[in-house]
Amino acid sequence: MVVGKSRSRDQAAGQRGLRVLPSIDVCLKAAGIDPRLSALGRNYLKKIAREAQDEIRAGSVSVTTEVDTRREQMLGQVLERMAALANADAPKLRPVVNATGVVLHTNLGRALLAEAAVEAVRVAATSAINLEYDFASGARGDRDAAVESDLLELTGAEAATIVNNNAAAVLLTLNTLAAGREVIVSRGELVEIGGSFRLPDVMSSSSARLREVGTTNRTHAHDYEQAIGPETALLLKVHPSNYRIIGFTHEVGLAELVNIGREHGIEVVEDLGAGALIDLSQYGLPRESVVRDRIAAGAGIVTFSGDKLLGGPQAGVLVGRRELIERVRANPLKRALRCDKLTVAALAATLRLYRRGDLSNELPTLRLLRRTAEEIELIANRACDILRERLGGDFRVEIADSYSEVGSGSLPTVQLTSRAVRVTHPRLPAESIAARFRHAQPAVIGRISDGAFLLDCRMIDDPAVLAVDFPIASA
Repeated sequence: MVVGKSRSRDQAAGQRGLRVLPSIDVCLKAAGIDPRLSALGRNYLKKIAREAQDEIRAGSVSVTTEVDTRREQMLGQVLERMAALANADAPKLRPVVNATGVVLHTNLGRALLAEAAVEAVRVAATSAINLEYDFASGARGDRDAAVESDLLELTGAEAATIVNNNAAAVLLTLNTLAAGREVIVSRGELVEIGGSFRLPDVMSSSSARLREVGTTNRTHAHDYEQAIGPETALLLKVHPSNYRIIGFTHEVGLAELVNIGREHGIEVVEDLGAGALIDLSQYGLPRESVVRDRIAAGAGIVTFSGDKLLGGPQAGVLVGRRELIERVRANPLKRALRCDKLTVAALAATLRLYRRGDLSNELPTLRLLRRTAEEIELIANRACDILRERLGGDFRVEIADSYSEVGSGSLPTVQLTSRAVRVTHPRLPAESIAARFRHAQPAVIGRISDGAFLLDCRMIDDPAVLAVDFPIASA
């Protein structure tokens, strides 16, 4: 009986506490001066204020004897819950600082767009554009028209089309030219790209049949010749973008493979992967296969990515002979794989930069790849000063030699000399330090090497981005 009365008194006290829940107007007024909430719209604040109050009503509430204190406490609880709800509803995609040492980091979005491409995306996103409208005839046009002429000038191809990524370009090409028939590929070129996507799986999805020839390290011309038969539709050459086989090796070059194909009346398609449009050696970088050279060597179709060495948006580009490209365009699958207006706009703007000349300062990918160790060290020195101030405590912050990678399977054997900020702590492992930076505002993504957390400074333009807010003030 006593227990029942005690429970009743507690419930009554709880109800009295709930009666002092602040009104929505009071919550909105308080939210207007709360830095966590003040930038949010009034309608949204009303919504999360109601949700916060409902959650508090559904749970237990601590009640004190002073009404004014209860009101203040309750308002504080509502605001805390509103802030938590707003934070949970924040955009899932947000800016991060790429200090990994990988310029084209797949997990961080690959190539940064040039300013001209960003502006083109803004225009396409905020206004109607002639995406598929022909001004001359006033009739429906083709979205490829925005990029095709520039692609032809830059590659020497007869025709070009685009889809949403290079895997889609390969899939569409094989489905168009080889569905139900055999495609011959060297075993040394059966690549797996990021996210466990494997060429044999892409080929299977295209309805083409894989015919492997040669061995992992050595494939000869006679391997292709002996495999060619009535069911052969294509000879496929795949550029080993994300690996290299060295030592006792042999491969059949594209020109030789084209000659074999011509002798047997079979087309040769090349998946070039990274897809350099220019000779990178003119900018002091290692030479990568150039699309124009592959077209000149006789490939019927060459496919490549838009967001790797080209430095544009994610896209798959197909260039080649007109008759083959027109067949690809006519495939119903092409519509399912087409690029949206934002991608078309960004790619068109990026291609114009190539056509107009000097790219060294306008294309972020090329600019970041060309940075010298001396330039990076200046950034690293300033970054050290900022981080020593922000971290404090027993953290040790110093400059260390580092190396950068191109990334996304581009130039896989190339290491670019760089400088990094090395962060260590006598009681914290590198994994804990990395986690602390990941949860900072904004998040900073580095890498762990030899038991230390490294922030490679190649991709950092302004060291001030490292003046971040950490979730914990000090270790």
